[in-house]
Amino acid sequence: MINPLSTSISGLIAASQKAKVASTNITNADVVGSTNPSDANQAYTPKITQDTNLEGQGVKTMVLNRTPAFVPSYQPDSPFADTEGIVNAPNVNLDEELMTLKLAENSYKANSTAFKAGLKMQDTLQEALDTKS
Repeated sequence: MINPLSTSISGLIAASQKAKVASTNITNADVVGSTNPSDANQAYTPKITQDTNLEGQGVKTMVLNRTPAFVPSYQPDSPFADTEGIVNAPNVNLDEELMTLKLAENSYKANSTAFKAGLKMQDTLQEALDTKS
C-alpha cells in the first residue's frame, strides 16, 4: 500500500535538496579556475539533482556533478587565466537555477499540502474506527 505521508515526506526532502543545489550553484557561479586539470585552483563544479521513483514509496534525489562542469571564459585579468586569457567558468545558467528554485518551492508547497491532507485523513479514519468500537 502507498503511504501518502512517507511519499509526501520524500517529496519535501527532494524539494529541499533541489533548492539547496540551485542556491549553491547560484552562489558559486562566479568561482572560476584554471583550465589545467592538474592545477589545484579549479572552478566550482556545479551540481544537478536526479530523482529516482521508489515504486509507491516516493522519490529519492541524488546530487550529481553537472556534465560538462566548466565552460571556457575569456578573463585575461584572472590569476587563473592561461596564456590566451581563458579560464574555466562553472557551467551555471542563472535563469535555469532560478527556475529550479521556483519549481522546488512549488513542489515543497504541494507536498506540504498533501502531507497535511494525509494527516487529516488518518485522523478521520481513526475517529471512525473509535466510534465503531
